[in-house]
Amino acid sequence: MRKSEDAVTPTHLELRELDVLTGYEIDFSALICARPFTPFDSLSISFLHDLGNCLIRDSRSKNFPDVQSFAFWCSNRNLRELSDKHFKDIVRFGKGIAFHIAPNNVPVNFAYSLASGVLTGNVNIVRVPSNMYPQIEIIVDSIKSLMNEINHSWIRERLYVVRYGHQKAITDFLSAHCDVRIIWGGDEAIANIRSSPLSAKASDVVFADRYSVCVIDAKSYQLVENKKRVARDFYNDTYLFDQNACTAPHLVVWLGNEDDVKTARNLFWENLAQIVVDEYKMQEIRSIDKLVSAYRLASIHSGTLIENSINNLIVRVLLKQLPMGLEKDRSDSGFFIEYIATSVSEICNIVNRKFQTLSFLGFDNKFWRNFVTENRMLGIDRVVPIGKTLDFSLSWDGYDIVSMLTRQVNTD
Repeated sequence: MRKSEDAVTPTHLELRELDVLTGYEIDFSALICARPFTPFDSLSISFLHDLGNCLIRDSRSKNFPDVQSFAFWCSNRNLRELSDKHFKDIVRFGKGIAFHIAPNNVPVNFAYSLASGVLTGNVNIVRVPSNMYPQIEIIVDSIKSLMNEINHSWIRERLYVVRYGHQKAITDFLSAHCDVRIIWGGDEAIANIRSSPLSAKASDVVFADRYSVCVIDAKSYQLVENKKRVARDFYNDTYLFDQNACTAPHLVVWLGNEDDVKTARNLFWENLAQIVVDEYKMQEIRSIDKLVSAYRLASIHSGTLIENSINNLIVRVLLKQLPMGLEKDRSDSGFFIEYIATSVSEICNIVNRKFQTLSFLGFDNKFWRNFVTENRMLGIDRVVPIGKTLDFSLSWDGYDIVSMLTRQVNTD
């Protein structure tokens, strides 16, 4: 931590435009001198557990599955399991001040980043999206409520949820005075934020734009009794955030012989369509964008087949071959590229550093562990069943977040 004499009180006029959503003004001089907690401190776990309970009791949460998922993630049981998994017999502390910059297109992402900072013992300043998502309001309201309780009053000086526009002076100041900066976003946004320098000892943890794939074994799918459950899980993986989350699959690879794949594909998309038609509301402009993307792929890759779609809510493009750079040819809001493979190893040549999550139906964990170990691909940091792509973990994008947000003290 910086010495007290190094503390600087901001004088930038632009900082007056920093909207502290959690209600308590930031005392930067005190903030810089605040001592870190150890990871998974009992106070931190208690606060997050109560935050989850507060969100569950909030009637507004019922309308937002992403808020409910975050609430259950904050349960005492889950946090204790995370502690047992990540906390080693090593002296660790939070790095100090963690400055989080959340992406604009995933409403609840800021909450998971915030929770990671709290669990790792840091003082946290969390910039939320400029978009006025109702999920942000619900979560911030619960945080403010807990801050007014005596047993959680300590969090007032260790957690600040803020919102501001494109004022670079604010990003400059917060970057210069943090010990670790956590950036979520696209490549251009990350480059812009990185133009705000850090202090010499501070570090960036960057979660960049990524691409994900789903692999389905056709015969295994046919044997599934509850195909509506699979459709629901896939819907949650993709449509909940308009397919904008990095975890959402854009490429669906089918494994099996021609007859099995044909049967499985028809059943899979028919079951998904029933949910999408009933529940998904798509912006009209996205329908046009999806069609443009489909025709563009068809013009580039010979043998491409654009499948029939229902109201353009599900647009599917079947490729004859898997080309390099496929991650650049994507759309969202229900746009899927399909490929029929005889072996899952066919995807290895196209997997690059942009690939993040592989979701699957068929085979077991041992198979996938051997697959990633043997092929040593440049990308794919997570392998999870369909329906689990949005499950947040403290191992993300290949990072051990606990290690990245803490410092180790050698006492030997």
